[in-house]
Amino acid sequence: MTAHATDYTWFGQHYPVLREAYCLTEVQGISAEELLRRFDAVPGGEVTGLDAAIEAWCAFEDGEDGEDEDEEDCGGEEDGGGEGEDDRLFVAVTELDGWAVAIEPNGYLGCLHEVIARLGAGVRLVSHFRNVNAVDKFHWWEHGIQRLHFEPLFPDQRNGSDAEAPGIPQLLADCGFQLESQEFKLHTEAAFALAERLTDVRLDPHRLEAATFRIGYAPHPHP
Repeated sequence: MTAHATDYTWFGQHYPVLREAYCLTEVQGISAEELLRRFDAVPGGEVTGLDAAIEAWCAFEDGEDGEDEDEEDCGGEEDGGGEGEDDRLFVAVTELDGWAVAIEPNGYLGCLHEVIARLGAGVRLVSHFRNVNAVDKFHWWEHGIQRLHFEPLFPDQRNGSDAEAPGIPQLLADCGFQLESQEFKLHTEAAFALAERLTDVRLDPHRLEAATFRIGYAPHPHP
């Protein structure tokens, strides 16, 4: 794969709510149902397309069942005021190219170490996250080992078993990360490009809108 940040400028254009705050987790070789189980999620229904999944999240945030909610009414910049999120967090999961792909609007579970250990047990996991304050994270785990972890805003500050491996700086640069600059251009899009290079899963609006998403409601992590 030769993915670059410029291949993912569509993300913020097509899904502006997610561009503000999201977590995307890809786990190799398991089903969507298994990934929801690893999230300890209570299963919900199914929807076709990521836009429909976002609408379902908007309804969940509003504490309603969500069949007729308008995405424009959903604020990705706030924590949300619905009743449901007091106990559970929304997650939508699909399957692409042999990977289970979980999307959390305004979520974060897939980038918590204690949750990653469960989600990626025995397999490869790649996840990345951004919140409304531009705090971001990228994770690459394999068989319980953290191979790479960094903040896309600061790609020169890395940890993990492969953090300083030969080729990693060039890989990051090839994805569009600014390793020797403070310009911070397209760092979120570069995270998508790096995820594609590590998983061979190409995301685009057509694929995401054709996909069937299984909805689940995962518990907040214990303090």
